[in-house]
Amino acid sequence: MSNQIPANATLDARGLNCPLPILRTKKTIAGMNDGEVLQVIATDPGSLKDIESFCNQTGNELLSSNQQGSDFVFHIRKH
Repeated sequence: MSNQIPANATLDARGLNCPLPILRTKKTIAGMNDGEVLQVIATDPGSLKDIESFCNQTGNELLSSNQQGSDFVFHIRKH
């Protein structure tokens, strides 16, 4: 795995279907400080659009979005 981004917290949302990954992301990031990075690991293909939309709507920064095997891995900086 190249392009490792250090994360302050990791949310394992593997095996969860929409809307659970985005709801758990919202709850987890709400408890974080501005500037901290949340890594989200999900298996739901819908999370690709959901996470991007979440960041656009909330002003949080999507640092990376990639697929590793059957996992979708996101890094989000809280703003």
